[in-house]
Amino acid sequence: MRVLLRPTQYLALAAYILFLGFPLLWLISASVKSSGELNSLTVSLLPQQWHWDNYSDALDRQGLVHSAGNSLVVALVSTALVIVIALPASYVLARLKGKIRAAGVGWILVSQVFPVVLVILPLFLILRTIGLADSLAGLTLVHTTYTLPFALWMLQGYVSAIPVDLEEAGAMDGAGRWTVLRRIVFPLLMPGIVATAMFSFVSSWNEFFFALVLLQSPENYTLPITLNMFIGGEGKVSLGPLAAGAVLAAIPSIVFFTILRRRLTSGLMAGAVKG
Repeated sequence: MRVLLRPTQYLALAAYILFLGFPLLWLISASVKSSGELNSLTVSLLPQQWHWDNYSDALDRQGLVHSAGNSLVVALVSTALVIVIALPASYVLARLKGKIRAAGVGWILVSQVFPVVLVILPLFLILRTIGLADSLAGLTLVHTTYTLPFALWMLQGYVSAIPVDLEEAGAMDGAGRWTVLRRIVFPLLMPGIVATAMFSFVSSWNEFFFALVLLQSPENYTLPITLNMFIGGEGKVSLGPLAAGAVLAAIPSIVFFTILRRRLTSGLMAGAVKG
């Protein structure tokens, strides 16, 4: 029975990876198909003829590179702001008891209840009043505010998992509060910080509704807005360039995950040594 267990596990893992990766494979295949093949009734994963012009069309038609730069700036800045704010706030939320923690948890839960449609109009009016309605700075603030509650909830879970005895032992050895946080708590929190940064970056990179409402100038468009412009009048869609643009849009997220994956692994190893 044990002999069959490991091959079964590998088979299940391979099936799960194939299930998750099949949409991406199909998207890559569609990005190199001609419009005639995409609109035909014959379905095939491999293209009959490789049509690389879709990528040049995607890059030339709608300012895809410029909008990708806008999305990258907004995603990186909002991710940095979320981490800087959520890191100390999560420590307070996890360590303190009483009314402060209850108020913090209540704010997190309430912020996740309201639909985006209910808050978009007040946000637009506030940003217009302060002159940030049609700007990347205003969109960055909105993404930070929208992502912060869940990021705070994620980080406080990681902080709660760190034993208080480690901090007390460091204090008994003569270390101050900042030294304890820097030498003990933050290294153990590195996996949580990396996971939160990944979540914040992807949430901002893929966000569409806020950008659609708040941005009016084409030079401020983010990548999801530009990809939406591949849908022409009367619902006519340029499937090939749209698929090529979607493939290009996935590259920064993959690169970001690859970079932070190393930090996640090093954080886990540091946590094992510190623990």
